[in-house]
Amino acid sequence: MGNKKEEQLKAHQIDHTKKAGLTTNQGLKIAEDEFSLKAGLRGPTLMGDFHFREKMTHFDHERIPERIVHARGVGAHGEFQVYESLNELTKADFLKDPSKTTPVFVRFSTVQGSRGSGDTVRDVRGFATKFYTDEGNYDLVGNNIPVFFIQDAIKFPDLVHAVKPEPHTEVPQGASAHDTFWDFVGQNHETAHMVMWAMSDRGIPRSLRMMEGFGVHTFRLVNAEGKAHFVKFHWKPKLGVHSLVWDEAQKALGKNGDFHRVDLYEAINKGDFPEWELGLQLIAEEDEFKFDFDILDPTKLWPEEDIPVRLVGKMTLNRNVDNFFAETEQVAFHPGHIVPGIDFSNDPLLQGRLFSYTDTQLSRLGGPNFHQIPINKPVCPFHNNQRDGMHQMNIDRGQTSYHKNALNDNQPAPVPVEQGGFEHYQEKVDGHKVRGRSESFLDFYSQAKLFYNSMTEVEKQHIQEACSFELGKCEADLVKVNAVDLLNRIDHKLATVVAANIGIEPPTEDLGVQSDRRSEALSMADTIRKPDTRSVAILLAGDIEANQVTSWVEQFASQGINYSLVAKRAQTIGSLKIKETYDTVDSSLFDAAFLVSTASEIEDTVLEFIENTYKHYKPLALHVHDKQALEKCRVKRDQPGVFEIVEDDSDHVGHFIKGIAQARFWDRQ
Repeated sequence: MGNKKEEQLKAHQIDHTKKAGLTTNQGLKIAEDEFSLKAGLRGPTLMGDFHFREKMTHFDHERIPERIVHARGVGAHGEFQVYESLNELTKADFLKDPSKTTPVFVRFSTVQGSRGSGDTVRDVRGFATKFYTDEGNYDLVGNNIPVFFIQDAIKFPDLVHAVKPEPHTEVPQGASAHDTFWDFVGQNHETAHMVMWAMSDRGIPRSLRMMEGFGVHTFRLVNAEGKAHFVKFHWKPKLGVHSLVWDEAQKALGKNGDFHRVDLYEAINKGDFPEWELGLQLIAEEDEFKFDFDILDPTKLWPEEDIPVRLVGKMTLNRNVDNFFAETEQVAFHPGHIVPGIDFSNDPLLQGRLFSYTDTQLSRLGGPNFHQIPINKPVCPFHNNQRDGMHQMNIDRGQTSYHKNALNDNQPAPVPVEQGGFEHYQEKVDGHKVRGRSESFLDFYSQAKLFYNSMTEVEKQHIQEACSFELGKCEADLVKVNAVDLLNRIDHKLATVVAANIGIEPPTEDLGVQSDRRSEALSMADTIRKPDTRSVAILLAGDIEANQVTSWVEQFASQGINYSLVAKRAQTIGSLKIKETYDTVDSSLFDAAFLVSTASEIEDTVLEFIENTYKHYKPLALHVHDKQALEKCRVKRDQPGVFEIVEDDSDHVGHFIKGIAQARFWDRQ
């Protein structure tokens, strides 16, 4: 990448791949590292063994507290470049110069589970981006869902306590399918909109590379003349927005709990760099009150039909981390890390986050100097009068450490606004001190209904099934009744279906929002569909020769499709090396399957593989010499997305490749 951040990180690297003598942390060369110092070969270990003490003490303190939420994450380096100057909107330097490349670090995460939880659980995904700009670090800390469960940050501890594993059992891990979460939902109806998103397919993304990101909150962009616009930030993936199906997500969790981590790491390693476009929704200050929702309410989105998303730049992730702990685990994000030209709104959830994020880093990273850790360090110089503290790594010179001072000519001195000094947007604020909620925040159901209306029938069915699964895991009937009451205030049919599935009385009165309004932007049905970076399992059964599959493999590779050859055992056939076996992989880990068989009888494990591919609506190709070998198979070969491949007809594989791009064939329903 060749940018300032990469050079800065390299300065802190120790290359353990090169030959070097073993030393202590103080540089003392060590001659023996297998045995502690003892009084005789069978005697006690001696306190004087400083090498043992240093080694063991460091080991005892290797772990730091995991994040309370977003504990399980994966990160990567990249770069951002704006398409054209946004000078009319903001004075933020990295958004004004299209010739400038800004280094970034992105961390994706699940919310509920611990660091050891799985990747494909139903959950919100964190999408946090750190821009290393020449004016300081800017953190855009968001999720893959544009709204949140609550409106005021004071309720955040309550939400997290409710969704976390229940305190008497510490289960479930990585899931919201339990009583305390749904009890919170039933008692706090502001959660209605977010619950619809979380129960939709957005809650189980196919890949981190194939999900949207949102800043969630309303921010401000401020230009050099002091003119401000309200703004919401979007990340739009170049591969489109795609998800798993629930049964597939559960199987993938069992077969590879690191499915999303591995997918991201391997894509970057192969040069299939993930890309997102940065989008802005903008509202002029004078239009703040012209909508039928409060633009400061974090449980509301801005419909894209009313406020279009303007695509202004592109982010590319092109380098994996060198050390997970040093970078991904120690990176510290904070929505309060901003640069000139970006400012906050009065969103009460955002206002609370501005306090909380610094506070939690003090606990996790051991003190106030976490900004000096290489992954967090700005690429621009920083100077102030802050001194000392735990883990201080700078050696500050000079007599003074206060402002104002005469002994050092008042250095470091404040920077005038005209020279780049930060100035808060001058908003007039006037009101009584109150604890309460604005009446404009009281509509909890309209946008939840808008989201549900906007789904296809398949997507609606998935929401019904997700709610039924989650509430079916709850023990208390009271929780189920209250949750169904909430659903009934969104959509009566949804509530009725879920109630029947979980065995409680369906609501008799229709309390749902009476609206048929839809937003095309909310459904995933019309997303971008490409074969690029999709994966196909080529299943081999019988005596297969290399030349039978070589041309097909070449066609897949030419379209950017990843393929894995799978057989009963690892082996080499001609020039083809088979690494995967039916014991090591599963259909849930691939986007498509291609069975190549010369066998008169196909083993049950192979049939199960293609049956699950079919069950999950994925494209399936069949090149089977003996058709009777498929008699036991429950795949209906005349259904959409099932492709019969003739050996000398390349068009057949071409149709299959188009099917891989389509991803799912819901008509099989």
